[in-house]
Amino acid sequence: RIPGDPTASAMQALSARHALLGGSPGIRTSPTARSARRVRPVAVAARSDAGPNLPGALSVADLAAPVLKSHGKTVANEIALVSAKSAAVVAKDPAKDPAPTVAGLPVTHVAGGALAAAGAALALKNIFDRPSRAYVSGPEDGGLGTVGEEYDAWTEEGILEYYWGEHIHLGWYSDEDMAKGAGTLLGSNVKNFIEAKFDFVDKMLEWSECPPQPARVLDVGCGIGGTSRHLAKRLGPNSQVQGITLSPNQVKRATELAKEQGVPNASFQVMNALAMDFPDDTFDLVWACESGEHMPDKKKYVEEMIRVLKPGGTIVIATWCQRETPPEFTDVEKENLKFLYEEWAHPYFVSIEEYVRLMEGTDKMATVGSANWVKNTIRSWRHSIWVGVWDPWPVVFKGPRIWYKTIREIVTLERMHRAFDCDLMTYGMMKGKKKPAATVNAASDTVAVGSEK
Repeated sequence: RIPGDPTASAMQALSARHALLGGSPGIRTSPTARSARRVRPVAVAARSDAGPNLPGALSVADLAAPVLKSHGKTVANEIALVSAKSAAVVAKDPAKDPAPTVAGLPVTHVAGGALAAAGAALALKNIFDRPSRAYVSGPEDGGLGTVGEEYDAWTEEGILEYYWGEHIHLGWYSDEDMAKGAGTLLGSNVKNFIEAKFDFVDKMLEWSECPPQPARVLDVGCGIGGTSRHLAKRLGPNSQVQGITLSPNQVKRATELAKEQGVPNASFQVMNALAMDFPDDTFDLVWACESGEHMPDKKKYVEEMIRVLKPGGTIVIATWCQRETPPEFTDVEKENLKFLYEEWAHPYFVSIEEYVRLMEGTDKMATVGSANWVKNTIRSWRHSIWVGVWDPWPVVFKGPRIWYKTIREIVTLERMHRAFDCDLMTYGMMKGKKKPAATVNAASDTVAVGSEK
């Protein structure tokens, strides 16, 4: 069971944000990351019909409207209903006789206001606890599909890149980092949130046991190309890194950043990971970092990556997983998983053990290994909230609709943290080597000789 109330934690985070608006500790990022962080904030234009004390006021309908077309259905009716109920509480006729007061206000007004606030808070909690971006369709159904549209929107918006940098995945926190408080509210600057992601890529490459300088590398679900470019720089000019994603906006941004950073050996294209255009046995290293979550067919996902992997090549996968069953999920666990599926366009998750079974089931792997990296990654969830508390201005300048969306994201981030913390979710790491061609040929020769005998 996941204890506590993530929505309440989100509200506490926002209260802390307002208390800390004046402070923004320095962070150490690459020149490109700093450049990206400068250009993203956009001020909200004031409404001409706003009141004198609210130059940028928006109506309830404006606030509830989706920021971009892929950001889910409007919740205007729900919020309007909350507003109507709240108004009904405080619109009763005042008593004819003088009533007792609190701080100069009639007790009935104070009580009515408190009830209205409590009712509105409860109704908003119900809204935030209801997932809004369920996985609907994949690219095979025409268009970009749910995932491609969501990442297009996030890339266009710029907020995700500002706070998460070039890498849209969790970071790595060593035992020493955590002992110093890295990733906590007061220790938010002990380890930079964006640098933690670079550390994760380095750790993942080391753990993969990939030979140095693989000639061709495939990054499946490359996002805006942070990992692809980092690998291209680290592996050197003799390694060509190819990134694929469903989002045209991500390909455009990844290509821009590669050009800005002078990384000619990294390239990007739109492609469905479940039906790749590459021939068999193409890549020396197949890399997949937090893309499996969005795949509607995990078996096909694994089979396609192994198909394009060269004999003797290395595959390494990092992905969010749910725990193995049995024991079966409780009703509470099922409800929590449903929210995690449907808020961020995830068809479903599988366990680490299931990924291992899928890899071994291809009968093409010489070795398969796995690990659970929850301990060294879980700080990322709350760290991503705290960086916004210390540096809220990009969200502040974007206006009320982004404020509403940001609260939704904070709720989801906290729920993710709690799911990983109670072992409902695990951080899956899988790796393996494909059987060498010589081994396959030798096995075939043995069968032929045996048949002759």
